[in-house]
Amino acid sequence: MLRTIGARLAAAYLLPSLLGLAALGYYVDALARRALEEELGRKVTAVAAAAAATMPADRIAFLRPGDEQTRTYRNVHERLEELRAATGVRRLLLFAPDERALVDAGGDAPIGAPLPELARDRFELTGVLAGEAQASQLLFEEGGALFKAGYAPVREGDRVVAAVLAEGSAASFAVLREFRASLLGLGLVAAIGVVAVAFLFSRTLVSPIRRLAAAARRIGGGDLATPVPHAATEELGSLAATLEEMREELLARDRQLQMMLAGIAHEVRNPLGGMELYSGLLLEELAGDAEKARQVQRIRREIEHLGRLVNEFLDYARERPLATEEVAAAALLEEAAALSAPEASTRGVTLEVQAAGASVHCDPAQVKRALLNLARNAVQASPPGSKVELRALPAGDRVRLEVVDRGAGVPAGSEARIFEPFFTTREKGTGLGLAFVRRIAEEHGGAVRHEPTPGGGATFVLELPAAASTAVRAHG
Repeated sequence: MLRTIGARLAAAYLLPSLLGLAALGYYVDALARRALEEELGRKVTAVAAAAAATMPADRIAFLRPGDEQTRTYRNVHERLEELRAATGVRRLLLFAPDERALVDAGGDAPIGAPLPELARDRFELTGVLAGEAQASQLLFEEGGALFKAGYAPVREGDRVVAAVLAEGSAASFAVLREFRASLLGLGLVAAIGVVAVAFLFSRTLVSPIRRLAAAARRIGGGDLATPVPHAATEELGSLAATLEEMREELLARDRQLQMMLAGIAHEVRNPLGGMELYSGLLLEELAGDAEKARQVQRIRREIEHLGRLVNEFLDYARERPLATEEVAAAALLEEAAALSAPEASTRGVTLEVQAAGASVHCDPAQVKRALLNLARNAVQASPPGSKVELRALPAGDRVRLEVVDRGAGVPAGSEARIFEPFFTTREKGTGLGLAFVRRIAEEHGGAVRHEPTPGGGATFVLELPAAASTAVRAHG
């Protein structure tokens, strides 16, 4: 079943074209065959008429079986043989109206012998005996060769007293076979040309559609910075303009949303700073009242949580142009581990870095933030006494940065949503951490995904473009 537009366009062009070529080839072959048959028919009919014109009509009627040695028979036979040799026909036969042989040049039928082969041209014989020269309608085969018969009447006055049969070989049909071979070769060349034109034609029409589909996927994936490519045709140009208008509107809306988030975060940050300051002063004044001090400590923890939430909002909303360079993957992982170490120590979790000497082409500040986010999530999900592994593995023209924990893993049914903004499975989570990681990965032309860990836990893989040296080693 044809599922693509390109395949359907190619089929719509190819099918009638190839059928047309086949029909044309059949028609040309039929015309050539009919022309050769008609030419051969005219030739044998003319030979038969020439032979009939030389026959002594007044004497041949008296030929009887056993007269092969008479002068009349020999004279007629010599005339027919001379004409047969001059014209190249296979056989010249003089026969009576009752379809019995009289003189056979090129054959061996004696006088009076019945001629059953005449039965194949019964319709033509009716016309010949009525006084009209005719050629047989059909070719006949003898000894693997094709022949055609021509007939002409022998008249004595207005009366037909005999007829002449001329059998000519269809040797010229060898030319027809050569012509068919040439026609088949030309047909194959034309078919290949039609296929090539159909392929180019479908590509010319489908390529702009594919470019627009790719642009739509980019927009759906969050890439609002890349313009939609222009399309040459009026219909596709209109579609491209509509997509570009949609992209610009989404980009403007996205920027407005970022400005709004940044504005709200800034407005919230100021009172949070004041609350943090005054709660600290209040905590100092309540140093002698342990119960009230604990209540203030809870307030301060909530303020700190709100502060982290505001900072994550700002980080997610703020646009930062990438400043890419070649960085050792080990350095990125070790720094993320070092920053996560205090929290890991508090929870009784150990951190281990395994790097295979790979380097990535990235913005190191952005990637360190993404790795730190993944490492902290892994530490928070790990039970005491377990280990979080940070690995770097070359993978062709990319590098896999893996963060592996032995915690409870991602809850079933949540795998498809964990990278969505504001989706979280933790009570105090903001739902922006993994969304922030995904955005960093996509801005670098990479990807992030979750993979189940054998034996329990979770593995988050951040794939980034490999530096030139790492890619060369991988392909070497």
